[in-house]
Amino acid sequence: MTTSPTSSAPAAPSPGGEPSRPRATTKITVPDSQMMVNLLGPGDELLRLVERALASDIHVRGNEITITGAPAENALAERVFTELLELIEKGETLTADSVRRTVGMLEEGTVERPAEVLTFNILSRRGRTIRPKTLGQKRYVDAIDAHTIVFGIGPAGTGKTYLAMAKAVQALQAKQVTRIILTRPAVEAGERLGFLPGTLYEKIDPYLRPLYDALHDMIDPDSIPRLMQNGTIEVAPLAYMRGRTLNDAFILLDEAQNTTPEQMKMFLTRLGFGSKIVVTGDVTQVDLPGGSSGLRMVQGILDGLDDVHFSSLSSADVVRHRLVSDIVDAYARWDAQQAEPGPVHAVPGRTAHRSGRRR
Repeated sequence: MTTSPTSSAPAAPSPGGEPSRPRATTKITVPDSQMMVNLLGPGDELLRLVERALASDIHVRGNEITITGAPAENALAERVFTELLELIEKGETLTADSVRRTVGMLEEGTVERPAEVLTFNILSRRGRTIRPKTLGQKRYVDAIDAHTIVFGIGPAGTGKTYLAMAKAVQALQAKQVTRIILTRPAVEAGERLGFLPGTLYEKIDPYLRPLYDALHDMIDPDSIPRLMQNGTIEVAPLAYMRGRTLNDAFILLDEAQNTTPEQMKMFLTRLGFGSKIVVTGDVTQVDLPGGSSGLRMVQGILDGLDDVHFSSLSSADVVRHRLVSDIVDAYARWDAQQAEPGPVHAVPGRTAHRSGRRR
């Protein structure tokens, strides 16, 4: 890709007599016609997406892209095309999602480059690569590498459990640990376990099934029974962690919002030498029948402790259907409204009261 020098046009006076902002033109030449086809997308779908996201006017003719607008807006557009072309050069197939995320990262002015974030590989199996898809996910993965205990807190669909599982498998394959331990609290079962049919493992299986599903994406399914039989991979309810010291292990606690403060303390103190702990959960989806969530309390207790890191993921990191991100935001707004005090109503002959509660 080559970029021609920017030419500036003099500011033309606006109808009101005041000069408008100066406009400039930047031209980008894409050397390969196939790269241009990949950049534009089917039926120029990706080009239209870029045009809607940016303020500059963008025109394509042959292998040349002409960008016209304010200098700062042109600079952003030029960076967007530079990052997208680098993704193509690295063998990536551009999608509407990757284009939106590239534009979003550049608009935020992040230090990390989109092309580096979106091509950061964690694990590959049978031609499929697991990698972070957002800047928040990339920082979460980096935190797992850098710290002994990491909390991944965020809404559904942000990849907090799936990416932690990928890092666990990567650590096992690299012989950084000798086993993987995956655990979840079986909150809804409680004392009703005895009324469910089957063995104990069959009773708790529905609570652990999401962890098994992720494992099958990352490890040859035929080898999983063997790895579980010899203890290399252990999937168990949280209650099974009590009284143990877990050395040389990658330990993942999922759905941690459903732990009590006592359970969270019990789990974290299982940490042994050569081990790493990742705790994931969504503090807005607590299913505990009563009492406080251990995940809600732990940040205030451990915040600032050396080698403990809290990664916060948001709706911007949701990698499911785009509507999921909108749903998460809508619920967050609703929760905020419910937390606000109600209006004060003046009732004749009575003391003013708030939301129906008299003083």
